[in-house]
Amino acid sequence: MAGLYVALMPWRGRGPRLWSGALLGFTHAVVLYLFMLPWIGEFVGNLPYIALAVVCALYALATGVGGVAVARWRYGFLAFPFVYVLVEWARSSFPFGGFAWVRLAWGQINGPLANLAVWGGPALVSFAAALVGSGLAALVIRHRGARIAGALAVLLPLVAGAVTGLTVVNREEATVGETRVAAVQGNVPRMGLDFNAQRRAVLANHVRVTEELAGEELDLVIWPENSSDVNPFADPEAGELVDRAVRAVDTPILVGTITRDEVGDRNTMVVMDPETGRGDQHDKHFLQPFGEYMPMRDFFRMFSEYVDQAGDFKPGPPEFTVRMRDVVIGVATCYEVAFDPALRTAVLDGAQLLTTPTNNATFGFTDMTYQQLAMSRLRAIEVDRAVVVAATSGVSAIVHPDGSVSQETGIFEPGRLVETLPLRDTITFAARYGGHVQTALIILGGLLFITALVTGRRRTTA
Repeated sequence: MAGLYVALMPWRGRGPRLWSGALLGFTHAVVLYLFMLPWIGEFVGNLPYIALAVVCALYALATGVGGVAVARWRYGFLAFPFVYVLVEWARSSFPFGGFAWVRLAWGQINGPLANLAVWGGPALVSFAAALVGSGLAALVIRHRGARIAGALAVLLPLVAGAVTGLTVVNREEATVGETRVAAVQGNVPRMGLDFNAQRRAVLANHVRVTEELAGEELDLVIWPENSSDVNPFADPEAGELVDRAVRAVDTPILVGTITRDEVGDRNTMVVMDPETGRGDQHDKHFLQPFGEYMPMRDFFRMFSEYVDQAGDFKPGPPEFTVRMRDVVIGVATCYEVAFDPALRTAVLDGAQLLTTPTNNATFGFTDMTYQQLAMSRLRAIEVDRAVVVAATSGVSAIVHPDGSVSQETGIFEPGRLVETLPLRDTITFAARYGGHVQTALIILGGLLFITALVTGRRRTTA
């Protein structure tokens, strides 16, 4: 980020033109996303992967233009983070719900800036990271007065993050109880089975690992997304396997499956209780375009045959909680963890513990699963809740409210994680007002962007 802003700043009174700023922004972004997103091509090949990286990078044309425009101001480095968050919001929102996977905030999880999520979620963390980067740039090439401001731009977010981490994040006095949870990773056969046989093998694997937990004193068990791709309510054999697992542990299991109603297919997480049977369910609301559904299918079929491999799932209602006996669980299935409303809504609706069940088997041994884990960790800080990550093939993890990972599995190996986790009922500032914080940053970014373009144009024509 610092390097990008240095490239956009005027040197010796002269700076790049707007068009060259756009080119710099695009080049910076496309290189970043090509390194970040190769897992996309693991299943569908390099063309869709490169296309996604290029499309995401197109938004950075605006980042570059805005960066050049504000960099003409003496203290423009203080305006650049607002511009960055504005463009990041656009990329994370449009089209087809956007692609929030590449937000700057996710990469800050191991540093003090991540703690700022408790005040404003990922938007504030991205803003702080961009501010530190542009402040570093100001230290390099600005005059003495701006260097002082640049030093403050670097230090204040870092200090604020550190202090927040020590005083606000993971307040143990907010704990209202505890629950003993197991996350099950059954693993996925990688070859040698046809489609239907593989789905049944995945279910059998999760039943087998769950049965190994028999005798443990558990309050609830979390299975991953797609752990029972064979609908246990329509297939008697699958239903018997799920019931067998529930009886073995004698506690509710949150099962990932596919259900169908009058609207269509749903990606469902459903509670199976040993006493009451089928319970609450969460139907995935934020669906992955080009994967779980295909927008403009006929149009895109002209460019790629892969469109017919995409699913036709229908989004569920924006409800993100299920009750497992006396515990309210917030659920964000896989891709949903990248979207701000999912777990914020869950917490506002009473969630005491969170889970992000996922199926990452398609993406092999790539970094995709660790990128997703970083999102779960930031969400834990943001809403002050423990998060249980259950993945079919890894990586499954137990995340505490401070974002730390106490346990995790390997990839493509069966495993189970058992831990006693805190139940919380506090509502963080970000959970209640995080959307307003982002809106304020976006509006300021838009005003600064327009003002910089207008004043720059007047200066050019004067």
